[in-house]
Amino acid sequence: QVQLVESGGGLVQAGGSLRLSCAASGGTSSIYAMGWFRRAPGQERESVATINWSGGTTSYADSVKGRFTISKDNAKNTMFLQMNPLNPDDTSVYYCAARRFGKSSATWGPGTPVPVSS
Repeated sequence: QVQLVESGGGLVQAGGSLRLSCAASGGTSSIYAMGWFRRAPGQERESVATINWSGGTTSYADSVKGRFTISKDNAKNTMFLQMNPLNPDDTSVYYCAARRFGKSSATWGPGTPVPVSS
């Protein structure tokens, strides 16, 4: 059973940067893709960035292109999201998720809050 834990969130001023981490454990050999998602207060959850776990192909939401970078360290089963610069519209709880072979639903982490002050 894969478990995901996010870290690195916290209060940041507009224009600042943060690096989120997502550590995966348990059954990680079945992961084929991972991604970062976010949910702002009162809004639907949205995809931020995704990465193919073997090849490294990435995709980004238009709202974060050029500002956020998704990356991974397969040896450490960890995914990252470098966010720079941040603006108040990026205020959300950020979640990581993993898709696994043979599983129809994704595995989710508990989330890490990122409030961005103006």
